[in-house]
Amino acid sequence: MLLTRDTLPATIPDLDALDELLSRPSQALIDDLGKVDGDIMILGVAGKMGPTLADLAKRALPDRRVIGVARFSDQSVKEWLETHGIETINCDLLDERAIAQLPKSPNVIFMAGRKFGAEGDLSLTWAMNAHVPALVAQAFSRSRIVAFSTGCVYPFVPVDGRGSNEEMPPNPPGEYAQSCVGRERMFEYFSRKFATPGRLFRLNYAIDMRYGVLHDIATKVLTGKPIDVSLGHVNFIWQGDAAAQALRCLAHCNTPTSPINVSGHEILAVRDLAAKFGKQLGRAPVIVGQEEPTAWLTDTSQAVKLFGLPIVDTDQLIAWTADWVARSMPSLGKPTKYEVRDGRY
Repeated sequence: MLLTRDTLPATIPDLDALDELLSRPSQALIDDLGKVDGDIMILGVAGKMGPTLADLAKRALPDRRVIGVARFSDQSVKEWLETHGIETINCDLLDERAIAQLPKSPNVIFMAGRKFGAEGDLSLTWAMNAHVPALVAQAFSRSRIVAFSTGCVYPFVPVDGRGSNEEMPPNPPGEYAQSCVGRERMFEYFSRKFATPGRLFRLNYAIDMRYGVLHDIATKVLTGKPIDVSLGHVNFIWQGDAAAQALRCLAHCNTPTSPINVSGHEILAVRDLAAKFGKQLGRAPVIVGQEEPTAWLTDTSQAVKLFGLPIVDTDQLIAWTADWVARSMPSLGKPTKYEVRDGRY
């Protein structure tokens, strides 16, 4: 079954159904991946988004090798990938010699990085977010590289505008986001040096039922916890749509590499989202704070021009999330910290 608006379920009953939906390919993804030759390697595959992205690639290209690389501190992730036809390689990406021994796949999705707990060990954060990209960019200089980044590289912008576009110079608060600028600069430098095609995938807030901005807001509404609307506006995208756009970027690489913003095309008020969850869950949201005039927001016009609008829209995401949270379904227990304004994660 292909992913279309007509094939979306009314609810997502369990984890298996969630994983299947997140990795269900669209015809547009299959068509774009058909334009690039060779296997796909995903570096840092064991994170929140990596396994279903790898499965999405395999389902879109069942006859190609898809290789997932990580330390695999959680053995169950490695086993899950292998049962879905994805080859796995154990590798510490901080080890330059280990990187050199990896097969040189012509298509690389770089997903390694450090965010949660970034303030706890800033030197490790910089090593993962800037040093590792430099190692990878040199080792895979002849590959296409789509490198995951974040919309947090931008400064705050007015909430009544269109958001930051790719022409806006990065100038973020906090060392986490600054280290992400470092990641981009390393890929950019070596892309220029070696003429490596690529894209810098600036993702804002992927939505999975187990985590994400909507999961955070819905959970607070359900439990009666206060919702701070100081950072009162967000944009976000269904994780399946985000993963598909990352893979489709392999067919839209530039030399030298260049940024592309990926998120939902709407700028949404946290207060309004909380009110919608309140109606769905039968609870009055507890709102605190007052909306600031600026937020981290991105203009996704370039992505919409290349890929079209996301298949899963905001109303569908709200309905799925409310149903998931109301049934006390699993959570990763990792808040997005979308309300943080000082960059300290």
